[in-house]
Amino acid sequence: MSAPLRLELSVVIPLYNEEESLPPLVEQVLRAVRPLGRPFELVLVDDGSTDRTAEVLTGLAARVPELVAVLLRRNYGQTAAMAAGFDASTGAMIVTLDGDLQNDPADIPLLLERLEDGYDLVSGWRHLRKDAAVQRLLPSLIANRLIARVTGVRLHDYGCSLKAYRREVVADMNLYGELHRFLPALAFIEGARIAEVKVNHHPRRFGSSKYGIDRTFRVLMDLLTVWFMKRFLTRPMHVFGFGGLASLAVGLLISLYLLGEKVFLDADIGNRPLLLVAVLAIVAGIQLFCFGLLAELQMRTYHESQGRPIYRVRQTLKGPRGAELAAAVGPA
Repeated sequence: MSAPLRLELSVVIPLYNEEESLPPLVEQVLRAVRPLGRPFELVLVDDGSTDRTAEVLTGLAARVPELVAVLLRRNYGQTAAMAAGFDASTGAMIVTLDGDLQNDPADIPLLLERLEDGYDLVSGWRHLRKDAAVQRLLPSLIANRLIARVTGVRLHDYGCSLKAYRREVVADMNLYGELHRFLPALAFIEGARIAEVKVNHHPRRFGSSKYGIDRTFRVLMDLLTVWFMKRFLTRPMHVFGFGGLASLAVGLLISLYLLGEKVFLDADIGNRPLLLVAVLAIVAGIQLFCFGLLAELQMRTYHESQGRPIYRVRQTLKGPRGAELAAAVGPA
């Protein structure tokens, strides 16, 4: 019995109300990927569409041998749909793109070529975007600079869905909220090597954008989450404990000052606003310090319960003697 063919590539595309875009999208992806000669799959995730996307997808799945259709029960959002695509895929390399035909599947070979140069994640840069300047381009420019500043990952275009990943980069990432756009930052936290390439971008042909102004606030909240994870994921006490001790110190200093006034000057401090500030600072300091202790315990439980290491090994090199010993002992 022959061993099953290992897939080299999975193309993952989340979909929401893309019934018109879907047939040409599949055609363009197949035209771009089939000539590469790599065993691949096309994973299309219907995120609870309210139009005929699921019906069109079912028909395509019956005709396209490489297609894997994942139909979600309801609309969960792009992050959840992308996570479902990652879970359903099996390729050693994963490429993601949007389903609205604005990303160009012809750029997939370019991303894969860059990935094979030794990078773990390659992000597309829509340097000539075909979107409205005020509604999309200006907010995107501001967001990209803010995200790059906060996360330390200098990319021009965080919002571009056209990206290529090695499977091990996304294998143990838990996505929620709007974290799909922060995948480069999350991968950077894990020690991934990241590159960026210029890609094509086309005007929207069908339908309308699914993004509203409310997305901005969700992105900002998730940006704070990523910043905290980058700085304090394995040492939460460093932020909460320091804040607690600082607040406690301020409260105690104010209390000593008021006590000195009371003892040496016989001043009336009972109605002083400064007394209230001292009490609040001491209480807040104790609470922050205790919160830091609880966060430390939760962090340790998180890592130990999942067997999740606090480090990542990129490669282990052995000299001739070490290689001989490893061969003699055999696999662990």
